[in-house]
Amino acid sequence: MVVQRDGIEKLPAYIQGKAIPNAVKLSSNENPYPPLDSVREAVASELAGFHLYPDMGASTLVHRIAERLQVRPEEISVGAGSTEALMQLIQSSAGEGDEVIFPWRSFEAYPILTQVVGAAPVPVPLQADERHDFAAMAAAVTERTRLILVCSPNNPTGMSVTAAELEEFLAAVPSHVLVVFDEAYAHFNTAPGAADGLDFFRRHENVAVLHTFSKAYGLAGLRVGYAVAREAVTANLRRVSLPFGVTNLAQVAAVASLDAEDELQKRVDMIVAERGRVLTALRDAGWHASDSFANFLWLRTGERTPEIDAALQKHGVVVRAFGAEGVRITVGAPEMNDRFLAAIAAVDPVRP
Repeated sequence: MVVQRDGIEKLPAYIQGKAIPNAVKLSSNENPYPPLDSVREAVASELAGFHLYPDMGASTLVHRIAERLQVRPEEISVGAGSTEALMQLIQSSAGEGDEVIFPWRSFEAYPILTQVVGAAPVPVPLQADERHDFAAMAAAVTERTRLILVCSPNNPTGMSVTAAELEEFLAAVPSHVLVVFDEAYAHFNTAPGAADGLDFFRRHENVAVLHTFSKAYGLAGLRVGYAVAREAVTANLRRVSLPFGVTNLAQVAAVASLDAEDELQKRVDMIVAERGRVLTALRDAGWHASDSFANFLWLRTGERTPEIDAALQKHGVVVRAFGAEGVRITVGAPEMNDRFLAAIAAVDPVRP
C-alpha cells in the first residue's frame, strides 16, 4: 500500500455550490450576468496562443492593478483566484505547530487550507449579530499565532467590519502577526464606516489584503485574484505560488475588466438593488434576515436547514446550506430572485 501523509484523509473537502438541471442556481455567489462583450473579445483574441505558457508573473496585469490601487507592483502577488493567493499567504506564514485564527462561521477554505500546511485552525465564533468577535479573536492570540484572517463582508453572513473595529483590533495584535483582510466582496459593500483594507495596508506593516476578479468582475470560471502586502511578504508568496497558475486568458480578461469598470459598476449597482429588494421581501414574509453587504443573503435557519434546503430544491431553487446552521442565498438577476421568493413563500419562516 502506498504511504500517504498522516492525517490527510481527515481533511474536510471543499464543497462546491450545488447545481441541479433546470433549477435556479443561487449557491455559489456567482455574478449572474454574462461576460461583457469587451472582455469576451479580449479573451477570444488570446485563443490562438494558448499552446504557449502564460507570463508567470502576470506583469501587465500586476502593473495595471498597482496603478489602479496606487501601490507598487512589488507589493502584489497574483493567484488562481483569491483562494490561491490566500493559500500562498498561509503556506509562507504557517507550518507544523503554528496557529491560524479566523472567525467562524466564515469562508470554508480557511480551516481546510490551514490544515493542509499542518497548522492548527483556531476558529472564533461570531457574535449573536453575525459579526466578528474581535475581543475573542484578540484573546485567542498565542505565541504560536502566525496569521489572522478577517473576512469583510463575511462569507456567508454578509456582515461588514468597520474601520473603528479593525483599528482597535490591530492595536491589540502583536506587530509580527500578519492580519489578512479578505475583501472578496468589497465592490458590494455599502456599509457606513466600512473598513478599507488598502487604507489599513498603507498604515500597518502587518496587514495584507485579498481581492478577486471572481465576484463583481464576473471571472469566476477563469480564476484570477491577488494579494497586496509588503514586499518582504509578497516575495515569499511568489516563491510558493503555483507556477503558471494564472492563465493568459485570465490575465487578459482581468485587464479588460479593469478597462470596463464603469460598465461593470452598473451590474454591481443592480445586484445591490436586488439585494435590498429580496431582503425586504424576506422580512415582510416573516423571516429574520440579517443585513448583508455582499452579493448574498444569510438566513440563520438552525436545525430546519436541511428541511428548508430540500423544500427550495423541490421548487427548483438551489441555495447553499450549511449543516444545521443556515442557508446562504446568492443575489441573482431579478427573474432568478423572483423564483427564489416564490419558492420560499411555500416555507414557514424561521423566527428568532
